[in-house]
Amino acid sequence: MEKIHNEIDKNRMPQHIAIIMDGNGRWAKEKGHIRTLGHEQGTKSVNKIVEACIKLGVKYLTLYAFSTENWNRPKFEVNALMQIIVNSLKKEEPTLKKNKIRLHAIGDLKQLKKEVYKKLMNVIDNTAENDKLTLNLALSYSAKWEIVEAVKAIATKVKQNNLEIEDVNSEIFSQHLTTAGMPNPELLIRTGGEQRISNYLLWQIAYSELYFTQTLWPDFDEKELHKAIIDYQNRERRFGKTSEQLK
Repeated sequence: MEKIHNEIDKNRMPQHIAIIMDGNGRWAKEKGHIRTLGHEQGTKSVNKIVEACIKLGVKYLTLYAFSTENWNRPKFEVNALMQIIVNSLKKEEPTLKKNKIRLHAIGDLKQLKKEVYKKLMNVIDNTAENDKLTLNLALSYSAKWEIVEAVKAIATKVKQNNLEIEDVNSEIFSQHLTTAGMPNPELLIRTGGEQRISNYLLWQIAYSELYFTQTLWPDFDEKELHKAIIDYQNRERRFGKTSEQLK
């Protein structure tokens, strides 16, 4: 672990890391457990990665916890996931406060079960002043939904003469997304072996570095995070320019 940690350049750390936490169900199946036990185990990985990000100085961590498409899963699994979220929020709130972690959430949050929404808002309010790390949970989230909502909000302002259509640009659009005020993720990690974006932060990851790993989310730990960051740091980020221009 120490050897891998020493390979990380602290001066080139991504400010914002986004993760698609995939593989909980397969992890459970491989071990002969029901899928919900995989989700419970996955919360332990969340804790490990949050702690690792704090040590590395990462300022924003966005986790894809529940997509709008996940509502189509079996009712038993959805209900179990909601309960796991509530239990985790209750259990981890003191730790969030102690470690100066600000909880935030993005997505169509009103679709969440009342108990989940109420507890989520309570923890968000109670950690609002924390500034060491922003832990951003994507819950009932869809990038397409988010983009449509941003278009609606901008169109309403234009219609009400609060915004000139000529002034609408990418910066204005970003201000109407659920991640407004946050830097875009420099690094997107997907665990579990799949290589797709799954309707996640489509606007925000336009120039993110993508890192895919076979490691299932319950097995993703600090060492695996370090590997992803080292891979990121070994890439040349050109943003449309040539290598010669960067020099």
